Amino acid sequence: MLQVKLPELGEGVTEGEIVKWLVKPGETVKADQTIVEVMTDKATVEVPSPYSGVVKQIHGQEGDTIKVESLLVTLEGLGATEATKPAASMASTITASSAKAETVVAAAIAPAAASLGLSVAASSDMLPPADIKVLATPSTRKLAREMGVDINQMTGTGLAGRVTREDVLSGLEQEGLSEDFNLSPALSAVAGFSAIAVTAAPSGGEQRVALKGIRKKIAENMQMAKKIVPHFTLMDEAIVTDLVAAKEQAKVYAQEQGIKLTYLPYVMKALIATIKEFPSFNASIDDAKSEIVYKSYYNIGFAADTPNGLVVPVIKAADQKNILQLSAEILDLAKRARDGKLKPDEMKGATVTITNIGSVGGSYATPIINHPEVAILGMYKVTDKVVVKPDGQFGVEKAMNFTITADHRLIDGAVAARFLKAFIQRVSSPQRLVLELK
Repeated sequence: MLQVKLPELGEGVTEGEIVKWLVKPGETVKADQTIVEVMTDKATVEVPSPYSGVVKQIHGQEGDTIKVESLLVTLEGLGATEATKPAASMASTITASSAKAETVVAAAIAPAAASLGLSVAASSDMLPPADIKVLATPSTRKLAREMGVDINQMTGTGLAGRVTREDVLSGLEQEGLSEDFNLSPALSAVAGFSAIAVTAAPSGGEQRVALKGIRKKIAENMQMAKKIVPHFTLMDEAIVTDLVAAKEQAKVYAQEQGIKLTYLPYVMKALIATIKEFPSFNASIDDAKSEIVYKSYYNIGFAADTPNGLVVPVIKAADQKNILQLSAEILDLAKRARDGKLKPDEMKGATVTITNIGSVGGSYATPIINHPEVAILGMYKVTDKVVVKPDGQFGVEKAMNFTITADHRLIDGAVAARFLKAFIQRVSSPQRLVLELK
């Protein structure tokens, strides 16, 4: 017998929640075939089998929280002359749950729904399973099931006809369900399947939803970071008229390469150049050994807002990549973060992090450091600012605010102030930045 265990899923990740089994006893699997989806505090991860064999037993139910190295599946290895059945296609591994599963889920959530003042009934009129020919990610299929939208009847607007989250939400509005039920995201997560009839609680009541999954892990990590790290934040403004002009000039060329250019790769380059001047910002503290670890590699994490919560994809060796390479990698990682398709290694090893709050809005914030890092840079929206020029005339410049949040155990306020000043000088002058690039 062969044992498939839950592998390490990310730096500091010790457990995960079983989201969906993709195999069942009696099925034949190939090496590297995905057998289960597991949700951690960072992403929903597809776990492959390292072996070929026949599934004899699966260990754990959907919704169970399991530790790293826990037994997932027991396989009976195939003999040397035994043919392995063809592995299921990616599309077939993400078909919707059966009617039996929906009935079980309806029964399982009844107590939770009752605590919210809701009545739950499992209908015999189940949604049909998603056709294997329908192109959609697991998270999109899950959303369609939760919202009661028949994905088989949808025409996808994504690449190669792929059904996107926006398609599902659009279908929800067309069917009038969002207006009829007006379910909050939290309540939708509790409801789970279209076969469940929901009666709203009286106005003025309360909703209680379990803090679990990615949201629970985010809460634990943030609380741990604030407890261990004495944070402080400095704020300043950069005149980025030249940066805006440089980006606009490069935008056409980037589009010809099929790349959407943003400010983030420019900020990454300015950050890297500055932390080379101030190496304590590219360090960490080994609390167990009471040692400062200075790093000569530059792995830049960037905070990504996803439907499942905040994740931090990491661009490895960012100092060795040009603006277009960084742009392409940022777009790829951000998309797969939203789809819950990041690999564990793509969320590990950051030496410093950037949070781009400006993409949403806001002028300033005090971000929380991604422990064990010792700093996080915040970038904010570009605005027009009226300034007095040297000749006494008024003019309009482009301005962007930045913050640096640092670990006061390693970085003093004066050092952080000099760091932010040096960074702003670079981001304000792309010409200087180009000269410093290697």
